Amino acid sequence: MTLLDERTHEAPLSAVTDLFDRVRAQTLALAAPLSPEDMGLQSMEDASPPKWHMAHTTWFFEEFILKPSLPGYQPRDDRFAVLFNSYYVQAGPRHTRSRRGLLSRPSATDVLDYRSHVEDALREGVARNAFSLEQDKLEELITLGCHHEMQHQELLVTDLLHAFSFNPLLPAYVEPKPAPVSAVETAEWVSYDGGLLEIGHDGTAFAYDCEGPRHKVWLEPYRLADRPVTNGEWIAFMEDGGYSTQTLWLMEGWAVREKNGWDSPLYWWQQDGQWWTYTLQGPRPVDLAAPVVHVSYYEAEAFARWAGCRLPTEAEWEAAAEPTPIEGNFLESGAFQPVGRRPGLWGDVWQWTSSAFSPYPGFRPPEGAIGEYNGKFMVNQMVLRGGSCATPKEQLRSSYRTFFYPHQRWQMLGLRLAGDQ
Repeated sequence: MTLLDERTHEAPLSAVTDLFDRVRAQTLALAAPLSPEDMGLQSMEDASPPKWHMAHTTWFFEEFILKPSLPGYQPRDDRFAVLFNSYYVQAGPRHTRSRRGLLSRPSATDVLDYRSHVEDALREGVARNAFSLEQDKLEELITLGCHHEMQHQELLVTDLLHAFSFNPLLPAYVEPKPAPVSAVETAEWVSYDGGLLEIGHDGTAFAYDCEGPRHKVWLEPYRLADRPVTNGEWIAFMEDGGYSTQTLWLMEGWAVREKNGWDSPLYWWQQDGQWWTYTLQGPRPVDLAAPVVHVSYYEAEAFARWAGCRLPTEAEWEAAAEPTPIEGNFLESGAFQPVGRRPGLWGDVWQWTSSAFSPYPGFRPPEGAIGEYNGKFMVNQMVLRGGSCATPKEQLRSSYRTFFYPHQRWQMLGLRLAGDQ
């Protein structure tokens, strides 16, 4: 029994260490079905091997908490600082991103040992009140590290799906579950008055820097569909020439579509006249009633134009979601694919908005390497809202902004339609 276990009821940071324990355990649970060979897979530069995600999230706690503020801390291996830094220039040199899959050493077992080393040091340091940081700053950094790891849990899942999709065996990561059979229900419209509203994080509890400052926006009256676009609706778009009608597409989107030969969402194929898709439950017939997933911003924007609608702005989405309970299909369900059957703003798929990922009025990144977390990515990317079947529910709040480049499809990306009143 560790010192922390003996003093949990006395530890001033017990709530945040409970969060730390839950998050670290969830990552191990996600890795449990993987073989040592699976742990090293990297299918493209945008993706990373599972063991790299597990090591990088550990490096984050070591680099930003243990090394600078725990007297006497000894790293497990000084070389890991180079191997597992991602993009933090101020934290030092980094191994080339596209070559993470070549890191056969350290082994998966070594990475697990590294995780235990850092976890033990952090827990013991908290229990002994040994950190040089003020308690509120220490709590803030541990909380940030936990939310950072939750982001990488989602990436671990979606990167693994992409890597497995190249295997002709189309392996299942989790035991397949019976696919429900549901009728496709017509979407209903929900109207919103608009007006002068506030969006952005309200300053209480945790949020990333890019979610604030809270600020005023003017919204004209608008409406949102009560559910995301479904696979059945997407097939109708395809059958009506959606992928071959250039006038539906942004010029850059059309060029990307032509270059890549897109004619359906990622992971789709036809077999005996039926559409199939690859999921982490293995190959499945496309469920017409489930939300469409793995579509780029360009495809989503073309679909919205074909449907006579548009994508919502992130302010419209947030204003609608702020009073809405966070309920839906998230990572914790273990489905790892969209299964939505009811109206709602949350879960199943991230929803593309028409808003560029840019700073809110008054935004200032934090000092030091931590300030590189979001600010330097605020160009050429689009905002998505709502969380997905691979997102930990604890990550989400109405102000949460994720962002991807408009051509990317390997994440759990879908869309919801919007319109003017």
